[in-house]
Amino acid sequence: MKKVLAFDFGASTGRAIKAYFDGKEIKYEEIHRFENTPKIVDGHVCHDVDMIFSEIKEAIDKAGEIDSIAFDTWGVDYALLDKEGKIIHEPFHYRDERTKDALEKAFSKMSADEIYAETGNQIMNINTLFQLLSDENLEKADKLLFMPDLFSYLLTGEKVCEISIASTSQMLDLENKKWSSKVLDCFGINEELFPKLVNSATVMGTYKGIPVISVAGHDTQCAVAAMPTESENAAFLSCGTWSLIGCELDSPVMTKESNALELSNEMGANRKVNFLKNISGLWLIQETRRDLEKTDRKYSYNELEMLARDSEKFRSFIDPDAPELSAHGNLPDKIRDYCRKTNQPVPETVGQVVRCIYESLALKYRLALEQIRECTGKSFDVLHLMGGGTNDGFLCELASESLGINVVAGPVEATALGNIVLQLIALGEIESVSEGRKIIAETEKVKTFRGEHTTDWDEAFERFCEIIKKST
Repeated sequence: MKKVLAFDFGASTGRAIKAYFDGKEIKYEEIHRFENTPKIVDGHVCHDVDMIFSEIKEAIDKAGEIDSIAFDTWGVDYALLDKEGKIIHEPFHYRDERTKDALEKAFSKMSADEIYAETGNQIMNINTLFQLLSDENLEKADKLLFMPDLFSYLLTGEKVCEISIASTSQMLDLENKKWSSKVLDCFGINEELFPKLVNSATVMGTYKGIPVISVAGHDTQCAVAAMPTESENAAFLSCGTWSLIGCELDSPVMTKESNALELSNEMGANRKVNFLKNISGLWLIQETRRDLEKTDRKYSYNELEMLARDSEKFRSFIDPDAPELSAHGNLPDKIRDYCRKTNQPVPETVGQVVRCIYESLALKYRLALEQIRECTGKSFDVLHLMGGGTNDGFLCELASESLGINVVAGPVEATALGNIVLQLIALGEIESVSEGRKIIAETEKVKTFRGEHTTDWDEAFERFCEIIKKST
């Protein structure tokens, strides 16, 4: 019996999952959870590394006997270390507003098309490259560590850069699987800032004799590693704070068309390329709930879903990725302002606001998959929805109705399962990601949603696309 400890950190919650593998079946239990609340440092939103690390040590103590440890986290964020290996400044949070003008600054040196042709990443001002251009501490730095590599370093003292998390940075040459010298040279970033690149499922050090493994550091790639299928006609949706929707390819797509459509290429744990789109996800519901608690009352997620279900269909839509909806604070009012600006009925009730979010997400998923079809020629007959969104039946239903294909929801713990499978591969217990997926498919519960696709959805989609065009 192998026992492994998987740390799965989202931008709002951290969890530790202890798993047991008997050679045939993976069983697991959550042994520790905490709120990952950012803190304000010198007016900037930052990650509280000391707090997170204390939670890590508490979880390891709770875990008892284990054979390995690994971390997966959100993408793009990082810490800068000095020559003594100390963190220079608390890691900035990707929602910190210091990067709001970073793209304009970057494009004065290298065009968006050139950057994309080198890296294949959807160009977003939160990406690591643009964060670095806004980081006053860069000149003092000896090494950069992405967040999962940082936590491994704090346990082991070893510095590495796992390739899946590196592929979110806008600095990796994905075709050649190395740092892009063209991008780094253009922006004056020394390649020696980065530790050596390692593949997913690599033992990178030990903590008290326990192997610490670099799995797929980016949580999306852990989730995709746990997708319970090998079908080439399957699309995936890793749905949590963010929605990442896409498919697996043998090689990246880095054309002017895919750049214009804001599609991204990231390295998967199985060395395939995940061709995907980053879309704001359940954060919109979470943030709405937080804001309502301040101004109205505390709603459960089930109550918000019921209010949305009882509200009028297709009344008004938002672009989930509109810049004005990306920052904390007053989200219901921002949604009303967006609808007012785009000459739509303004959602007044709580149910109307939440229904607007749900339907807009489902329609954005349709738009993203149509764009991916345009760039790849692939067609999809099923969407595998994994992660926290699996628990949201209403979102699953609407996604199936909007897309006109089955939505298979599960596993709920896809990210943690991917992390676990990759640890077991590194320990020699499982041969490959493909074998891990077969184990997951045979043992994990999934639910299939077969929503009816009506002409109402087609009409709503046309209106949704027009609204997005007008608002940009």
